Amino acid sequence: MERSSMLDHFAEELRLARSAAGLSQAALAEEVSYSAALIAKIETGDRRPSGDLARRCDTVFGTDGRFARIQRRISRETVVPYFREWAGIEQEATALRGYEPLYVPGLLQTERYARAVLSGSGLLTAEEVERQVAARLDRQELLARDRPPTLTVVLDELVLRRPIGGPETMREQLRHLVKVGEGLPRVRIHVVPLAVGAYAGLEGPFVIATPPTGEDMVYVEGQLGGQAVDRPEDMRRAVDVWESIRGEALPHQRSIELIAETTEAESWT
Repeated sequence: MERSSMLDHFAEELRLARSAAGLSQAALAEEVSYSAALIAKIETGDRRPSGDLARRCDTVFGTDGRFARIQRRISRETVVPYFREWAGIEQEATALRGYEPLYVPGLLQTERYARAVLSGSGLLTAEEVERQVAARLDRQELLARDRPPTLTVVLDELVLRRPIGGPETMREQLRHLVKVGEGLPRVRIHVVPLAVGAYAGLEGPFVIATPPTGEDMVYVEGQLGGQAVDRPEDMRRAVDVWESIRGEALPHQRSIELIAETTEAESWT
C-alpha cells in the first residue's frame, strides 16, 4: 500500500507536539481519552487518526486546528483520485443536495453497509476496501460539527429494498437513516415512491454543493469516475432536475416513516 505523505506528517507533528509538552504516549492517551496503543500506532504511521482524535489533539496542544487540517488532508489522499477535488468541496460546503437511485449515499452509510457496497464488485482488494471504508466514515464527521452543512438527500425507494450486505446490514442501515433523519435537524431525507414510475432521477445520481462563497457546483459520478462541474448551463440543468425529483418525493417525515416501515416489513431474502 502506498504510504500517505500526510499520514507521516501527522505522525511527525504529533511526536513533536507531545515531546514539547513533556507528555508520554500514555499521558497523551489519557488526555485525549484514547488508548496508548492507538497513540503509538499513529505516531509510527500505522493507523490513521480520526477527525475526533485530531480535534482533541488540537485542544490539548493549543494548535488552533493544525491537527484537524492535516487529518482532513489525510482523508482526501485516501479517497480515489477522481473524488479528491469533490471531497474538499464537500467538507467546505454550507449546503449539500444529493439524489441517489441505487444505494444509500456515502455520508449516510453505516460501516457494514459501506463495506458491503465497496466489496460487492470484487474489483478491490480487502485492503483497498478497508481504506475506502475508513475514508467514507471520516467524511461523515462533517455532520457532527457545531455548524454542519444542511444536507438534503432524495433516495429512490429501491434503495431501501436492495439487499446489500444481507438482512442485518440492511436493517442496521435503515435504522441509521431513521436515527439521523429524526436526530439531526439539518439533515432532511426524502424518498421517491416506486409508484411514481418514470421520473427525471432515473438518469443517475448527482450532488449539488453550495460553497461559503461563489456559485454552486454539481458532482456527477458514473462507471468511469466522477467530475465536479460549475458551468452555468450545467448548473441550471442540475437545479431543474433536482427540483423535478424533489417534487416527486415524499415529505421528510413521511419518508422517515416509510423507511421505518420498510425496516420492519422487508425480509431481504
